Amino acid sequence: MSEARARLLNTATELFYAEGIHAVGVDRVIAVAKVTRATLYRHFPSKDDLVVAYLTQADEAIRARTAAARSQHAAPEDIVRAVGRHIAEDIQSQGFRGCAFLNAAAEYPDPAHPVHQAVLRHRQWFLATVTELLAATGEATPEPAARHFVMLRDGAMAAGCLTDPKPIGETFLLGIEGLLKYRDRSRPPADR
Repeated sequence: MSEARARLLNTATELFYAEGIHAVGVDRVIAVAKVTRATLYRHFPSKDDLVVAYLTQADEAIRARTAAARSQHAAPEDIVRAVGRHIAEDIQSQGFRGCAFLNAAAEYPDPAHPVHQAVLRHRQWFLATVTELLAATGEATPEPAARHFVMLRDGAMAAGCLTDPKPIGETFLLGIEGLLKYRDRSRPPADR
């Protein structure tokens, strides 16, 4: 990635997340990144391309954190907990403004729009990954449990920017523990 492209993408990421995608025009990105309009359009033919790149970068960061959690060769339950801890840490981070993907979906509700499609790709990957992680714990019905995890995450991400994020993160982690404990109780005693 060229230095100018990286600067544009990092600037757009900061501005889009902090202020909203529609609220930030390309002129503002150009000014803050200190590049020319031609440079912006050479790297990103449209604002939509820049927004998709912003979401793709966010997706890649989450995938990398999940891969790192998996590479620790921990018990499956502990990997699920690690993914949850990353989310809880995000919620409690300085400048947290909710989920970048949910925010983008709210601004781009058309399911056919490239930005909305980027959101859906991330969410489909995340649901599939959580389903796989929960299946590895012995969860008999991993897909509904994964949907429950994702719904807990979505709610925590929304609530975390509206009120004190510390209890929100703690409640989210308790919800994950509840999912893991429910699974334990649903197995026959001989399997424990």
